[in-house]
Amino acid sequence: MKRWFSLQMQTRQTAHARTYRCVPTWLSLGACLGALLLQSLASQVNALELQGKWQQGGMLMGKVAPGSQVRLGKTLLPVTPKGEFVLGLGRNAPASATLVIADDEGEHSHQFTVEQRQYAIQRIEGVPQRTVTPPESVLARIRSEGAAVSRARRKASQRMDFLTGFSLPLEGPITGVYGSQRVFNGVPKNPHYGLDIAGPEGALVHAPISGVVKLVHRDMYYSGGTLIVDHGYGISSTFIHLSDILVAEGDEIQRGDPIAKVGSTGRATGPHLDWRINWHQVRLDPAVVLESFPFSDSGSSSDSGDSGLDLNAQIDEAVAPAVWAGEGENAETGPTQ
Repeated sequence: MKRWFSLQMQTRQTAHARTYRCVPTWLSLGACLGALLLQSLASQVNALELQGKWQQGGMLMGKVAPGSQVRLGKTLLPVTPKGEFVLGLGRNAPASATLVIADDEGEHSHQFTVEQRQYAIQRIEGVPQRTVTPPESVLARIRSEGAAVSRARRKASQRMDFLTGFSLPLEGPITGVYGSQRVFNGVPKNPHYGLDIAGPEGALVHAPISGVVKLVHRDMYYSGGTLIVDHGYGISSTFIHLSDILVAEGDEIQRGDPIAKVGSTGRATGPHLDWRINWHQVRLDPAVVLESFPFSDSGSSSDSGDSGLDLNAQIDEAVAPAVWAGEGENAETGPTQ
């Protein structure tokens, strides 16, 4: 006796696509195969591919059908002609996020849980007191410099360097981490938004990814020598406390190019690089980004999640002496790069 199959169309909305399943009944196998073809066609329209970590400080890259619109909450995200997009989650991102994909079939909503993090309190002594409690005479300068940094990040280019993954700009011990609240000379200040890498004065800093130089400032009040590089679609890198900057605004740079030298300018106690990554004005964690999107020899971002660098062990060592911030501990607001 021959066994026949038909298809009951069972759909399920997931973070990746609508899925369809063949369920045995007494109708034709041909109908089942036809439905599988329908599934393939539907997945091309509705598929949502994501790479990265849904956690505070994380960056995610996604792909949808070309021509689709993507929203993070109410924010419309730019999408490349091939359907690629990028988004970032800030230090205090809420515990849930919603992506809405709009295409020819309508809108499809996807809900995600955002991992919440605890942050260390890092106490640093010996920084110049004028950078802890600046006199009124420099406040206009500080506001002007903060505005210049915001302008450099405001306009998102359509460069697609961000798709190729990141490398470390400097090899050295990790001495400061993202998210930790800084207490300078006993005074609580803003959280730290970068990855601090120690190095000798004058050591070369290399471009962690290709891009175009958007801002060069040799002596900002807090950050000293400051360099911002645009990688496209709102993603940028910032390098601060530099002793020298080897590029000019408008320069096109390639991964690995020497772009600056390590210094201790601005609010610093010794020579190091403070490397920061932004999605527009949202500050991301370079360690999380590097773990999620390490550069691979193929010239694109790897999906292995393995950067080849034991950053986690170094970060654990860097924060070991610190006190972990609990609820109710807030950083002082103020200017920061």
